[in-house]
Amino acid sequence: MKKAQLYSLALLLALIGAAAVVYKWKVLNFPLQPVAEVDVWTLQARIEFQPRRGPNTVTLQLPEAPPGFTVLEERFVARNYSKLIENRGGNREVQWAIRRATGPQVLYYRATVVRDQEAPAAVDGKPRVGDPPVLQEPYATAAQTLLDQVRDLSADIATFAKELVRRFNAMPLSEEVALLLEGHPTPESRAQFITQLLASRNIPARVLHGFELADTQNEVELRPWLQVHNGERWITIDLRTAADGWPENLFLWTASRQPLLLVEDNPRAQVKFSISRNLADAMAVAERRLEVRDERLVSYSLLALPLQTQSVYRILLMVPIGAFIMLLLRNLIGLKTFGTFMPVLIAIAFRDTGLAAGVALFVIVVGTGLLARFYLEKLRLLLVPRLTAVLILVVMLMAMVSVLSNRLGIEVGLSVALFPMVIMAMTIERMSVAWEERGAGFAMKEGAGTLLVAMLAYMAMSWEPLEHIVFVFPEVLLILLAATLVLGRYSGYRLTELFRFRALAREFGGSERR
Repeated sequence: MKKAQLYSLALLLALIGAAAVVYKWKVLNFPLQPVAEVDVWTLQARIEFQPRRGPNTVTLQLPEAPPGFTVLEERFVARNYSKLIENRGGNREVQWAIRRATGPQVLYYRATVVRDQEAPAAVDGKPRVGDPPVLQEPYATAAQTLLDQVRDLSADIATFAKELVRRFNAMPLSEEVALLLEGHPTPESRAQFITQLLASRNIPARVLHGFELADTQNEVELRPWLQVHNGERWITIDLRTAADGWPENLFLWTASRQPLLLVEDNPRAQVKFSISRNLADAMAVAERRLEVRDERLVSYSLLALPLQTQSVYRILLMVPIGAFIMLLLRNLIGLKTFGTFMPVLIAIAFRDTGLAAGVALFVIVVGTGLLARFYLEKLRLLLVPRLTAVLILVVMLMAMVSVLSNRLGIEVGLSVALFPMVIMAMTIERMSVAWEERGAGFAMKEGAGTLLVAMLAYMAMSWEPLEHIVFVFPEVLLILLAATLVLGRYSGYRLTELFRFRALAREFGGSERR
């Protein structure tokens, strides 16, 4: 394969991996840190009413895809009531019903929500001009005068609506506004009246209900918010300040034109809202959010595996990290090791024993096994019997170290049994052969290189932030594969060779000066 094809393939793999990681981080909100927490709010609506004789029906408007937030979980607490959730015109509502009820009734709706995106999406809805108010004199004249004054001080639909809201909040109130507010003492009735005034000028308007999420509050007011349509989009206006724009922490409860709470033949029924703010594990929240959005995305990911299998893959996915470190140390630095992936396998064993104890156990088992191997060499055994004998001795050594560690109260020594027995036996065999063929110095150098690579691989493979990133974003292995392909063509000098040929370079430089 030509270099251009290789580099193009590596670039493509790196771009795919990076794009997948950024998508899961920014869009799906998977955390980059292993220990990260996010704000989670529990919203509660408490309904109280005195039932009438006979059947009772309670209808409550519910959140439906609130912009900027995701509803992770919903709970309905209504003892002995039937429950029916319906969608009407893009809005959700729950209807509770009971055949007979006695005494004060209390019903609950609870929702657990989490922030979804930094920029909330627009609230959908087809613009519709409502019915203008039916007013008698002198209210009709006051309304007409007020709207004419607002028109002279506005440039478009947005500024018209903002100026109208400002007039209703200005202090002192004008004569027209004071007269019109006589029949609208509450914020809800005032908001509905403003939409009627806008309808008299053919401006589509509607009232939303929501509250701004902050810290824990036992009682929070569900405020009305005004929205007007300028022909292209909905514009949100704060009915208290006349400021436009969607507040960052505004949680939309409902955009329905139906009453928030409707209890049949019971005008005294009331609903109270409370907010509880908590911190939750960001990874669990992201997983739950993904389930709410599209359950199939979770089903075809590592998160859908059983916990025991996930623990296995947390280790397996770190093996390429150790192999890449070995690639750098061998092809760029020039360290010598026994075998290609033997140091990585030893590093996996270090994860269970710890670095210091693992190195000590490795030296003890390999050193003792090497002495036994030299003795077996004098018996002139064939290769397979010799390897079998070495394996038996390794198992016996491991058992002996475990027993001695147990008697001495050293618990870490019990983890020696987790070392790969075959790998230990092959390390002893390879080291003894190198000792006989190329000398003790060469064998010790390769043994030390193997141990050094295993130690560095262990430190990388046991680093918790890196383990979290590789498991949550396994696409980073594509970036690692791209780097491996690029380094696969490197055939230049290694770092150790610069020291190896230092004398030759000094001699060559001296001959040039002569």
